[in-house]
Amino acid sequence: MKNYQLAWRNLWRNKRRTLITAASVFFAVFFALVMRSFQLGTYEKMYRDVIESYSGYLQLQHSDYLDESNLDNGFVPEQSLTDIIEADPNVTGVIPKLESFALAAAGSRTRGVMVIGMDPDNEQKTLNIKNRLIKYRLTPDATEALKGENLPSRTAKLVDVFSGEAWTDEKSLISDLGIGDDDSAAVMPLFRKYASLDNRYLTSADSGRAVIGYGLSRYLSADVGDTLVVMGQGYHGVSAAGLFVIKGIVSMPNPEIDNAFVYITLADAQYLYAAPEMVTSAIISISDTDDRELLQTQQRLSASCNDGLVIRNWKEMNALLLNQMEADNKSGAIMIGILYLVIAFGVSGTVLMMMAERRREFGMLVSIGMQKRKLAGIVSMEMLFIGLLGVLAGIAASLPIVYYGYARPLRFTGELAKMYEEYGFEAVMPMHLPDTYYLWQAAIVLLILLIAITFSVRRIFKLNIINAIRA
Repeated sequence: MKNYQLAWRNLWRNKRRTLITAASVFFAVFFALVMRSFQLGTYEKMYRDVIESYSGYLQLQHSDYLDESNLDNGFVPEQSLTDIIEADPNVTGVIPKLESFALAAAGSRTRGVMVIGMDPDNEQKTLNIKNRLIKYRLTPDATEALKGENLPSRTAKLVDVFSGEAWTDEKSLISDLGIGDDDSAAVMPLFRKYASLDNRYLTSADSGRAVIGYGLSRYLSADVGDTLVVMGQGYHGVSAAGLFVIKGIVSMPNPEIDNAFVYITLADAQYLYAAPEMVTSAIISISDTDDRELLQTQQRLSASCNDGLVIRNWKEMNALLLNQMEADNKSGAIMIGILYLVIAFGVSGTVLMMMAERRREFGMLVSIGMQKRKLAGIVSMEMLFIGLLGVLAGIAASLPIVYYGYARPLRFTGELAKMYEEYGFEAVMPMHLPDTYYLWQAAIVLLILLIAITFSVRRIFKLNIINAIRA
């Protein structure tokens, strides 16, 4: 009989011991994978939110704009440079943007806002604001009206929980409010009646129209059709003031942007800030966003820039966010390290128990002629089989949770949601799809097992036959 067959049979001579050891490995892998998936999924969403709702992957800027983000560091884009950038094989478009801060007022309420002027037709290549237009929102009036209807009990409870929230598509609304397939035909007409919003997007021909963030609209108590007063400082210190009719309300994924977002056409922004033909940056849309290709594209485009202009990537423009995520990543790694340390002690304790229980058995086998080398090999295979059982079971158990958490991210409400928004993050925690981190977690657990196997082999080679038989 071959060694691996003996090892496999030995495992099930004492099922309880085998299952206890495999369970310790299983829980290590399972919790590490779930924790890491939440962590990486949250990072990915934060990066994507900032990139897709504000900065883009690459920007053409004045060299001083990153340190002093004001209109005085704007520039007039040359068509020849734009043509060179658009000719790059990885570039899909160049979208000029004029951005500045102002004070916005509606009625008696005011707030500092970020006014962004872009071409509504071309911006869809990068920020895609049109797809963020709100279709449903649970205002206090809508919540009360829906509670008076005959809703399924689960949906009725969730209407209270999600009061004040908004959705950009019907699918998300159905998912968050737990509307089943059997109930949707009866329930969705009620939401279309009470919670739908007649929203419109800007066109290049629009003048004196604006799209604002949902957080800003709630703070100002401003709705579609209301007038927004914008006052600020224009180019070279001139006064900037304008009236804009709210044409649409969007839900931006980053709360900081959502609470201060005012989007107008580029022509309106240049007129408002007395900066004709000027822009503060130009978002460069690219097709391949891989880090390596991103840097190569940046280097190619930088060689074509005029004096005083630079190409910056999203990491340079969001250095503070990256530092925050790196610090959080290290703290998460420490927590996972502590988890593995606890599991390592558990596995070591189980191995010690196994070696003590089987000491007489090992002594008898060696005394009747089994070589210590062969005995050590069989025991090593036993530990390896146990480790593989635990690792594979942990991976198998985590996969459904990870895929479900990716498809339906965990959404926080109440005080916890407010805490997230205070830190500038959307109160949503998605999970990251299986990636190389799965291999790393499995490799670390197998390394712990390798250390335990080394200890077992050492004990076998140092085994005293007479003392072992008397044990």
